[in-house]
Amino acid sequence: MNTSVRTLLLALSCAAFVGCASRPEPRPEPVTPTPTPTPTPTPTQAADDWTDVTLLDRKECLRSRTAYFDYDQANVRGEAQEMIRCHAKWLQNNPNARMTLEGNADERGSREYNLGLGERRGNAVRDLLLANGARSGQLNVVSYGEERPTCVETSETCWAKNRRTEIVYTVKQ
Repeated sequence: MNTSVRTLLLALSCAAFVGCASRPEPRPEPVTPTPTPTPTPTPTQAADDWTDVTLLDRKECLRSRTAYFDYDQANVRGEAQEMIRCHAKWLQNNPNARMTLEGNADERGSREYNLGLGERRGNAVRDLLLANGARSGQLNVVSYGEERPTCVETSETCWAKNRRTEIVYTVKQ
């Protein structure tokens, strides 16, 4: 019995050594891409080129990045819909662009309720972007509820400023 234990231990040791042996992986030859010349856009072409990153600040509908909501509602207001369509067109023409939709609420309501409301507001903007050509992989929705107010006064005017979804871009060119 003592010999069988020794034989078993010897066999396990050999198996462990064989299992630990490794071979270096062959490294592929590095490939150097050949640069392709890019045409320089004319001034009139750049104004209509939706892949121009500077459009984010030059084009009025892209400069606006906040959609406001009515009290206890998650329906996108009419005045924000055109702005959101404009952002959808930008995303459609810039597949590497990414966007975070930050849903917010005013201070009225419980913390949990406001987090849910902020998420519904972010998703409402997301749905409109998707309906107008954006891809789901470009969009991320996050809710801050009442945690990130832009106004801290206790008034209807101030609360209205906090009921919003903000569009935050991450552009990869």
